[in-house]
Amino acid sequence: MFGTLAAIIGLSTLFFTAILTWTGAFDWLTLGIFVVLFNLAQWLLAPYLIDAMYRVREVSRSDDPELYGMVERLSEKSGMKMPRVMLANMPVPNAFAYGSPIAGTRVAVTTELRKTLESEEVEAVIGHELGHLKHRDVQVMMVVSLLPALFYWIGYSMLLSAGYGRREDRGGGAALIGIASIAIYWILTLFTLYLSRLREYFADRHSAKDHVSSPKP
Repeated sequence: MFGTLAAIIGLSTLFFTAILTWTGAFDWLTLGIFVVLFNLAQWLLAPYLIDAMYRVREVSRSDDPELYGMVERLSEKSGMKMPRVMLANMPVPNAFAYGSPIAGTRVAVTTELRKTLESEEVEAVIGHELGHLKHRDVQVMMVVSLLPALFYWIGYSMLLSAGYGRREDRGGGAALIGIASIAIYWILTLFTLYLSRLREYFADRHSAKDHVSSPKP
């Protein structure tokens, strides 16, 4: 995991520094700041959008004592603050963890998941989602996903500038950097997907190791 993060950050920093040096920094730095702020705003507001899109409502102890008790007990075992318990009215068996500094952390299960799985299976799924919150996967993936976005827009802008002749004296160089930026974007996307898979494995291990109820004799 840490090797992947180091590769992503190191490769991005090296190439981004080269671009800023070649362009004189101002325009592309402004673009980079815009992309970062846009993604940051998405992250902060995403929980509210998710709640609206998937018809998510908060569950209290009185609404669903079993589900609330599972999250409370597993959170205590994890040594973490209990997230808000959410129920999504969806016909697909699923669960997800999400949150932001302004919305707090949340773990949601769908109504279909509650109907489909036994209590022990639901507990294992919740343990997996709590693993994501414990490992701060939402924040990690948000930061890592910024890097491919930055290079995509840098590459797109460079190719557009070269195509419209806005840099007659350096059009060829702009096109080359644009193509290289798009290539870096694809490479970083593969790293990001690989990192995402790793985070899923770690969440599985978290659930299996600490939170799945032992079989009854």
